Amino acid sequence: MREVSVGENLDQYKLIEVIARSGMASIFKAIDQIDGNTVAIKVPYMQFESDVVFYGRFQREEEVGRRLNHPGIVKVLTPKKKSRMYIAMEYIEGESLRGIMRGTDGMPVEKALGLARQLAETLVYMHSQGVVHRDLKPENILVTAEGQTKIMDFGIALDESARRLTWSGLSSTIGTPDYMAPEQVSGRRGDVRTDIYSLGTILYEMLTGHLPYSGPNVYNVMRAKIAEDPQPPTAFKPDLDPRLEEIVLHAIERNPRDRYATASAMLEDMRDPSRVVPQNRAARLHPRSLAMQNMRRRLGYVAFFVSLIGAFLVLIWLANRYPAAKTPPRRSYRGQTR
Repeated sequence: MREVSVGENLDQYKLIEVIARSGMASIFKAIDQIDGNTVAIKVPYMQFESDVVFYGRFQREEEVGRRLNHPGIVKVLTPKKKSRMYIAMEYIEGESLRGIMRGTDGMPVEKALGLARQLAETLVYMHSQGVVHRDLKPENILVTAEGQTKIMDFGIALDESARRLTWSGLSSTIGTPDYMAPEQVSGRRGDVRTDIYSLGTILYEMLTGHLPYSGPNVYNVMRAKIAEDPQPPTAFKPDLDPRLEEIVLHAIERNPRDRYATASAMLEDMRDPSRVVPQNRAARLHPRSLAMQNMRRRLGYVAFFVSLIGAFLVLIWLANRYPAAKTPPRRSYRGQTR
C-alpha cells in the first residue's frame, strides 16, 4: 500500500484536489462517483496507519462523527466499502475560524457573539449525546460563506456511549495548550466544563485579538494555567462591556466548579448579556499573580535571548580554540633518489 495522490480513485471517490495537509494526514476534495456529490476525504500518512494510538484516535473521530447529526457539526459519511484507513466527510465551502481571526485585533462584538452562540448551541447538542470534544479550537471550526459554524475533528473526544473507544490508551492531556482547560493540563480527562473553558477562551480571543495566557513557550502557558490568573479582557479592550467580560471570565475560571455548569447556561447569557449581573471577577484576579505572569514572560524572553548569545559566544570560542587544521603543502618527490 502507498500514499494516494490527486487523480486517483479511492474506493468510490475520485480525488481531485488537496485541500489541506497536516503533520499526520492529507485532506482531499473528491467526487463520490456513485451520487456525484463533492466530499472531503481525510487520509492519514502511511507511517501512522500501523500506530495503535493513532488508529484509535482516527477510529474515534469517525465513529463519533457518524453518530452525531447537527448542522453545527461536519457530517461523517459511510462509504460502501473501505480498502484502507480514511474518513469521508461532507465538503464545506468556507474558512477556518483561525483564518478569519488571523491578523485582526478582535472582531466586532456582535460577530464574535454570533459565532460563539452557534458554537454553544452545538455544544448543548453534543453534551446531550454524551460527547465532550476536548480539543475545541479555531483550527477545528469551519465557518461557511453564510456564517454557519461547523465543528470537526473528534479524535480525542470523550464519548460516554463508547468509553472504551474514546479513552483506552490515550493521555488525558492531549490537546492544544492555548485552549486546554487547567484540568487537562493537570492530567485529568475533563467533562462538559472542559469544552466550556475552550469556548470561553475562543470568545476571549475573538473579542480582544489576544489569549488569556501567553508566554515564550507552551510549558510557560501550561504552568500559568494551573497556578496563575488570566489577564482580564479589558487589559486589551478597556471599553469592553463589563457584562461580556463577566461571561468570558466565568467560562474560563481555573476551577471547573466555578465555571458555567452547562453550555446552555453560558448560551443564555450570550443571547442576552443585559441579564448578566457582573460579579467583579476581573477585580478579584490576583494582582500579584498577574504581575508574576508578566515578570515570568519577560524573564522567559530574556533567558531565550541570553541562551542564543551564549551559544554564539561558545561557537566563537571553539573556533578560536580549535582552528581548522591547515592542509599541509604538497611535496614533490621528483628528482629525489632513495
